[in-house]
Parts: sequence; structure tokens; C-alpha cells
Amino acid sequence: MTEHPDPLRTAAETMRAVREKCAWSQQITHRDLVPYLIEESHEVIDAVEDGTRADLREELADLLWQVLFHAAIAAQDPDDPFDIDDVAQTLTEKMVRRHPHVFADEVANTPEEVLVHWNAAKAAEKSSRTSVLDGVPHGMPALALAQKVLGRAARVGAGDDVALAAHDAAEVGAAPESEEELGDLLLMLTATARQNGWDAERALRERLRLLEDDVRTAETS
Repeated sequence: MTEHPDPLRTAAETMRAVREKCAWSQQITHRDLVPYLIEESHEVIDAVEDGTRADLREELADLLWQVLFHAAIAAQDPDDPFDIDDVAQTLTEKMVRRHPHVFADEVANTPEEVLVHWNAAKAAEKSSRTSVLDGVPHGMPALALAQKVLGRAARVGAGDDVALAAHDAAEVGAAPESEEELGDLLLMLTATARQNGWDAERALRERLRLLEDDVRTAETS
């Protein structure tokens, strides 16, 4: 493989060589990679929340490998091929469109003003969508998905009954008596998190970390 002064280009060429010459990698499809993509994404999260700088660097590299792998597979598609350069160009064009306060004449001096420009550009890009729920990835973890759907619901004035029910349930200390009622309660709690600007998925994950500490302490005592 030819040495290249650009580390990103070298990584892409390394992936291309692996795809072409590794018997295992040659057989992998986009769908085959999904479990690895999920795993690597969660390992990045672990590194951000509970790892070292070296951990984060390594896990980001592993996640980048997943992007390069998907692009290498896409480059071999017989009907609609694209490669990592096409992916990079798509990214650049999108980010330029969504940051007119950086690359054009718009002004945004606060994070809220930045979001106005971002959402306007995103709405223009997705003008063919017929529902606020279009584009919501259902492969998200359930709590994160609930928070996303509640946010979209609020755009069209839906979901207010969930927040009200959460308040009422908290007032009376209601406990679920079936799996269906448990689902209702989880959705209510997620609505409460959204109302307060909290991340429901992260909240549970952080609480689980405390539980894990307790378990390890109990194992060694």
C-alpha cells in the first residue's frame, strides 16, 4: 500500500485493501455490520462517560472503521456505487447548508439562533416528508426513541396527555399492575425527563453504573 501523508486517506486505503484481500471482509454486507456498528457506538459512549482519553481515541477509531467499512462495501455496489469521498462530500455539503451563519451571511450569536438556522435548513432538505415522525430511527434504544418521538409529537401539539398523566401518576404514587401499564409509566417518566431537559437514556445508564459499583463492592466484601 502506498504511503500517504493524510492519515484519513491512509485509513480509507487500508480499509479498501482489507475489503479486497481479506476473505472474511469480502463476505460482509451492510446488514452484517449493524451489530458491530451498535457495539462500537456504545463503546464510544462508555469511553466518553467513564473512560480515559486513550480509550476515547481508540473507540473513535473503531467507530471510524465502521464508516470506512460501510463505504468500502458501498463502493462495490453494482447498481448505485459510492465511496468514502462521496460520503465526505455529502457531509461537507450538508454541514455548509446547515451553518449559514458560518459559511454565508446569516447571523447567529446564541445556540438558540444556531438551532433556528439548522432546523430551517433541515426542513428544506426533508421537504418531501409527510410526517414529523419520518426519519425517526426505530433501531434506537426504547427510552431514547420515546424521548425523540415525544419531541416530534410536541411539534404538532400531540403528546400533552402523556405529560399530564405523568404528573397525575406522580401525585398519587401510581404503580403499574401489568406490562402495558409499565409501558405507560415508562413513557410518562420519559415525558417528565423531556420537560426538564433531561436525557432519559443517560439517566438510566448513569444509575445503572451506580448499581454496577454496588454489585462489584458486594462481590469483594
